[in-house]
Amino acid sequence: MTDTEHPTTEANRRASTPQEIDIAAVSDVVESVVANVETVMVGHHDAIEHIMTALLGRGHVLLEDVPGVGKTMLARAVATSFDGTFKRVQFTPDLLPSDVTGVNVFNQQTREFEFRPGPIFANVVLGDEINRAPPKTQSALLEAMEEEQATVDGETHEMPAPFTVIATQNTVEGDRAYDLPMAEVDRFMKKLHLGYPEEDDEVDMLGRVVGRHPIEDLQPVISLEDLRMARAATADVTVETPVREYATRLVTYTREHAQLGVSPRGNIDLLRAGQARAVLDGREYVVPDDVQAEAQHVLAHRIRTGGERDGSEVVSEALDRVPVE
Repeated sequence: MTDTEHPTTEANRRASTPQEIDIAAVSDVVESVVANVETVMVGHHDAIEHIMTALLGRGHVLLEDVPGVGKTMLARAVATSFDGTFKRVQFTPDLLPSDVTGVNVFNQQTREFEFRPGPIFANVVLGDEINRAPPKTQSALLEAMEEEQATVDGETHEMPAPFTVIATQNTVEGDRAYDLPMAEVDRFMKKLHLGYPEEDDEVDMLGRVVGRHPIEDLQPVISLEDLRMARAATADVTVETPVREYATRLVTYTREHAQLGVSPRGNIDLLRAGQARAVLDGREYVVPDDVQAEAQHVLAHRIRTGGERDGSEVVSEALDRVPVE
C-alpha cells in the first residue's frame, strides 16, 4: 500500500500532530550515526537502520547470529556514536545479578550503606553473549528494560535517560548457553540477524581492519540532547486509528495461528518502530507500509508455534492474509 492510498488526508494528519515535528533534524541525527557506524561496519546498512529505529522508538535490540560476524562490534559502534555513558557487561555462567545491577556497600566513615551502581546504569548498555548467563542473572535486566529502574535491597534507582540495551547472543554451542526466558525476549523491541557479508563487502572490511581497527578511532557524532530530541519527535508522529487497527489485526492473527502469539507489548513496539520508520522516510504520520517494514523484526521473535514452523513464517502469513482497510 502506498502513502496515497491511505484514507486520511495529509491536512488531517498535520492537524492531529501534537506539535511541529522537525523531521529534518531527526533525519540529520540518523544519517550522522549511520555514516559513523559504517566507517566500522561494512555491508550492514539495513541492520544499522533497524537499530536506529529501535533507539528512536525507545526500544531494546537483540543481535543473534553465529560468532565472528560483527555483532559486538556493531553494538559498540552504535553506542560510541552517542556522547553519553556506555557500559559493557560480559555475560558469563558465574555472573551474579548484583554484578549487573549494583550493590549496597557499608561506608565505615559515614556508618551508612551506599549504593554502588552496576554497569546497567548507562545510556547504552551492551550485554555481550547474554545467553551465557543463567536465568537468575538474566532476570536482573527485566525491571530495567521495562520500567527503566532497578530495585536493589528494596530501594529503587532510576536509569539514566535515555536508556537502551543492545544485547548479543550466538546461535551455536547451545549446550554451553541458556535460553532467554520469554519475559526477557518480549522486552526486546527487535531481534536482528547480521549474516555473513557479501564477498566485496568482506574484502572492503579486511582492508579497513587488518591494520589498526577503525573502532579505536571512532568518536561521538551526536549529543544525548540530540538523541532525546529525536526520540521526542518520533513519539509525536501520528498513528491514526486505521493503522492501529491494522497492527492489531496482525498480532491477533499470530495469536490465532501459533501456540504463543504476540503480546500487547509487542503491538506497542510495532507501532513505535513504525513511527521511527516514518521519520526515516520523512513523514509525520505512520502508514501501513511502515508497519509492514518493521513487522518481521519486531514480531517474529515473540512467537512460539510448538511445531516445525518458526515465528517469521507466521508473520509472513499475517502480512499476506490480513487485509489493509
